[in-house]
Amino acid sequence: MKELLILSGKGGTGKTTVAAAFAHLAAREGRPVLADTDVDAANLELVVGAEVETRHEFCGGQEAIVQAERCTACGHCAQVCRFGAIVPGTVYRVDNVLCEGCAVCFYQCPEQAIAMQETLDGELLVSRSRYGPLVHGSLRAGRENSGKLVALVKEEARRLAEAGRADLLLVDGPPGIGCPVIASLAGADLVLAVTEPTTAGIHDLERVVGLARHFRVPLLVGLNKADLGPLQGREVERFCAREEIALVGRIPYDPAVTWAMVQGRPVTAGENGAAAEAIREMWARMRALVIE
Repeated sequence: MKELLILSGKGGTGKTTVAAAFAHLAAREGRPVLADTDVDAANLELVVGAEVETRHEFCGGQEAIVQAERCTACGHCAQVCRFGAIVPGTVYRVDNVLCEGCAVCFYQCPEQAIAMQETLDGELLVSRSRYGPLVHGSLRAGRENSGKLVALVKEEARRLAEAGRADLLLVDGPPGIGCPVIASLAGADLVLAVTEPTTAGIHDLERVVGLARHFRVPLLVGLNKADLGPLQGREVERFCAREEIALVGRIPYDPAVTWAMVQGRPVTAGENGAAAEAIREMWARMRALVIE
């Protein structure tokens, strides 16, 4: 089984469009397992027809709680809390919106009146889709530890892939280069970086390339909406040539992509436009690397 991770460096480049199309094409030839590690805003399930089968609570952090029977209102906890999360009174309490779970108050309370409790930060979801099992996550608003939830998503996706003897684990990664992306890179065999012909797209492509190389994961590049910025498109080509990175596809702008998304299906499923054909050609070039 090979693991293909699709990244973008920034949002809006068409990463999920390509991931959904690859899921459709891979399912015609094999048994893929899908994972969406953009746990802050997962949306692959909207395009692959996913129906949730199981839900698991995700507790990724902690918050402080004052045990009223022990609190003497000495105020020491408020003095050491740098987030202003301690609310004074005859018995002090913790504002759980402001609490960052750093546990400084827990360690500094002279009466041991503060306890740390786990927080419910989101869900780990396993769904059935038109193109195979989909593992994804949902992080609650304002919660952190998305890297930890990403690791759980990938762990469950690998378990399902091994149990079902899948030939491909296809991962729709998060944008950026932060902790969730680093967690997504763990165990990947190949990265496809989807970029766009804009200054921001080129800048963030460079960051993704640096990150993938740091973790020694091979990387290819796909250029989406390639015809909308000819000058920047040539800059992407020069960058790939200079860095000796294969540019495996150029996807033109095509309104059919938006129409397919509105219909809740990949652009390659029933569409014969320019973008669908370019994605099919890109998949054909990559197929030997990710399946055969």
